[in-house]
Amino acid sequence: MTEQLAHQFANSQYFKWQVGDSQKITPLKYITVFLWFASNEANSFRDVSDRFHMTKSTLFKVIRRVTYFLSNMSANVITWPNDFEKVEIQTHFENSMPGVIGLIDGTHIRINKPTEDADSYLNRKHYYSIQAQMVCDHQKKIRDIFVGYPGSVHDSRVFRRSPLCETLPEKCRDSFLLGDSGYPCLRHLLTPFKDNGRLTRRQRNYNYILSTNRYAIEHCFGILKQKFRQLYHVKLRDVETIVHFIRACAVLHNISLNVPFEADMQALVPHILQVDNVLNGDDQPDVDDRNGIAFRQDVMNTLLFVI
Repeated sequence: MTEQLAHQFANSQYFKWQVGDSQKITPLKYITVFLWFASNEANSFRDVSDRFHMTKSTLFKVIRRVTYFLSNMSANVITWPNDFEKVEIQTHFENSMPGVIGLIDGTHIRINKPTEDADSYLNRKHYYSIQAQMVCDHQKKIRDIFVGYPGSVHDSRVFRRSPLCETLPEKCRDSFLLGDSGYPCLRHLLTPFKDNGRLTRRQRNYNYILSTNRYAIEHCFGILKQKFRQLYHVKLRDVETIVHFIRACAVLHNISLNVPFEADMQALVPHILQVDNVLNGDDQPDVDDRNGIAFRQDVMNTLLFVI
């Protein structure tokens, strides 16, 4: 994989011969340096630059160029499932919740305090972050990504501003995504029933099945961050570059899906019974759509009891 990426990078507009301390930096070294940086959380820029015998300023240039190169590949690597792939995904879910073609959720990527408008990046857990909304399939392949909103913005608003919100009916047609209660219930995006303490058995059964089927998106985020541990706390400073870096790691995640990877399974255990997000004040999810509510009711009535 590394050599193939190096070949593509060499033929891209982002590659320039960069002189290190003693020799020119080859395309393969560009990719190797980036992969090392992305996959290690604790190493400082000085540690990385010393390891690869280059100055810190050269390291920044290498990371930036590979970041934009990989981010630019997203249109070809992070793609919505075609009709054949939709059938394959639906087949995986048909025994529990027929019609599902993807799982949607957001994750926070910790960053250092931005120099501009810092308060908007302070999330409800009191650290600075950038929001990344993703859709994945049953194989943890990322099918859609929308990244860049500050950490204080709620999932529902991020979704509302994303291109996916407008194109979801066309992309899903007769199928739908599963999301948590941070999203509005729509015809093509089903969410849990709010637990007011008076849920019926069918509603509790529906919530349980939805939650157990959403494990793939939680695992996807966990594997993404374990592969590219810099995503636990990105050390880059420029917000625009960070956004492209996050997208670049998502591209690498999809490219490397068939590469053996030993994940820490304890860190990937999903919260199966947790179906409600903690919401802040006025930052509430959008009102559920009438057609979404009716369709959710129909789906609920077709499900076999498992609890």
